[in-house]
Amino acid sequence: MPKFLPKKAELILEDGSVFEGLSFGAEKSISGEVVFNTGMVGYPESLSDPSYRGQILVLSYPLIGNYGVPPKNKTNQLLEFFESDKIQVSGLIVSNYSFQHNHWNSVSSLAEWLKSESIPALTGIDTRALTQKLREKGVMLGKIVFSGQDLAIVDPNKRNLVQEVSVSSPVVYGEKGKKVMLVDCGAKGNIVRCLLERKVQVIRVPWDFNPFDGEFDFDGLLISNGPGDPKTVQATIRNAAKALEQEIPTFGICLGNQVLALAAGANTYKLKYGHRSQNQPAELVGTKQCFITSQNHGYAVDAKSLPAGWMEWFRNANDGSNEGIRHKRKPFMSVQFHPEATPGPTDCGFLFDEFLEELK
Repeated sequence: MPKFLPKKAELILEDGSVFEGLSFGAEKSISGEVVFNTGMVGYPESLSDPSYRGQILVLSYPLIGNYGVPPKNKTNQLLEFFESDKIQVSGLIVSNYSFQHNHWNSVSSLAEWLKSESIPALTGIDTRALTQKLREKGVMLGKIVFSGQDLAIVDPNKRNLVQEVSVSSPVVYGEKGKKVMLVDCGAKGNIVRCLLERKVQVIRVPWDFNPFDGEFDFDGLLISNGPGDPKTVQATIRNAAKALEQEIPTFGICLGNQVLALAAGANTYKLKYGHRSQNQPAELVGTKQCFITSQNHGYAVDAKSLPAGWMEWFRNANDGSNEGIRHKRKPFMSVQFHPEATPGPTDCGFLFDEFLEELK
């Protein structure tokens, strides 16, 4: 049981809806885009996923915090159990926070982690009703408000969120093997881990870094996941277009799928409430094969806008939205889901191998 009396606070949506809860994080009012995730586990990975930048995350699974938070051990310059070096969400909403936690790899409670990084969180919220509202009306802006700390609701998507989560200068991982340039639009740590496991050298560069300025030699380009509207990263799109012109093997993940499509001349659009979970079905187009995937995105590629020479590779079995594209003849491919998982199933890890086979 808690050793303190939690303060009351409110989640207020832009349509005026009010959800009252109890604080178990930092007592700090914030605003953001309110989104929901239907996964059952994986809150350390999700909270540290840069794709959630600027968002108030609603976890629909009712019991959160029961296995605490793992240690911040580093291997190969990366935290082992997190997807970045800090919490990326603006705020957290849960139904039932477990004030007691127990796990062999736990070193602190979720509440302690949130407070240490000044992130507000509320428990006691009817997340079922909140999720239903967001499904019916679509994602909405909102704010977590403590008494005496009211603030205006601000749309985070008007900021360059990718710039906020990208590295500021190049980072090199590994010493030998084929060289993959990872364009960091908010890359999850496990993308780097998956590449290192396959004995390649990873050159992680900022989102607007020019791969063609001669500073680094590389064999292939990987455009990472990241937050916000893909159309805000025009520098990344231009560089991806140059890679296509030079026929450099290119692989995109999540935001990278959208960036590759825009570079090819296709279009993207915002989904009503996005896909955020670890159980999203992605069909391999033209087959009866379906993969259960981990996803976290609010935008999608308009498959009908793909130019000649391109094809839809994967499709969401729930709503038919695009889950991947590839060129019919050239070494360009991307997926909307997360083959690196963390959290979620690792069934699609083979896609890294398929990309690396294209490297000359």
